[in-house]
Amino acid sequence: MKKQLTTDNPQPATNKDFLRLQVQDLPYFRALLRAVESSYYQEINLPAPTLDVGCGDGHFTQLTFDRPLDVGLDPWEGPIREAGTRGVYRLLTRADGGDMPYPDACFASAISNSVLEHIPQVEAVLAETARVLKPGAIFAFCVPNDRFNPTLSVARALDRLGLRGLANAYRKFFTVISRHVHMDDPQTWQNRLEKAGFRLEKYWHYFPPRAQAVLEWGHYFGLPSLISRKLFGRWILVQSDWNLNGLTALLRPYADNSPTPDGVYTFYIARRV
Repeated sequence: MKKQLTTDNPQPATNKDFLRLQVQDLPYFRALLRAVESSYYQEINLPAPTLDVGCGDGHFTQLTFDRPLDVGLDPWEGPIREAGTRGVYRLLTRADGGDMPYPDACFASAISNSVLEHIPQVEAVLAETARVLKPGAIFAFCVPNDRFNPTLSVARALDRLGLRGLANAYRKFFTVISRHVHMDDPQTWQNRLEKAGFRLEKYWHYFPPRAQAVLEWGHYFGLPSLISRKLFGRWILVQSDWNLNGLTALLRPYADNSPTPDGVYTFYIARRV
């Protein structure tokens, strides 16, 4: 690192039960991760107008923020159409993040939640985000880091058995189903940010391997949620307390938002120079 960066988080404080809110609508493994991430935004000052880079279907914004965000941008028609039904953005734009149809310096803040890891041309998206932000504007985002693949539970079990070829094949398989393109360390992100016109102010790692194992196995045990989504348009078919309270209680010990050195995700706060 070129400089020492603080790795403490802003100690989120909110009365919202993000885990319970997320579990109502998402497969449990996604709900667990999103609940932790939702908590971080509660004490980050995001002046309007705010841009959401890769807004998807708007579900995360709907549960995380108490005000509509000003603009949501996403390249995919289906998700952005769903976002339009939620009323959580003042404006929605279907466009590539590497070619945003906005004037220079028109946003006072921006977020991108668990999006940038999926974008091959991430440098172009960072450059465009910097272009449309005002000098001094905050850009908050989170991504998996370089510990994600090495700590996958199935791969580690295969490593212990001496089956390193199978372990590496499993890691490649999980990268494909997760659609991960970038799983990088903070130095790599700092270099990208500085090249794009940002200054990295702070970051922290979160979501330790024990929580990651819940996420990992949820890709398989969450198959019924995928079937429900395909057949009925809803991830969770029965949203009643009797169906979700037990699951929420089981997930609660893993929904810790405290920074941890072995976390497999990293939250970044950068500022446009």
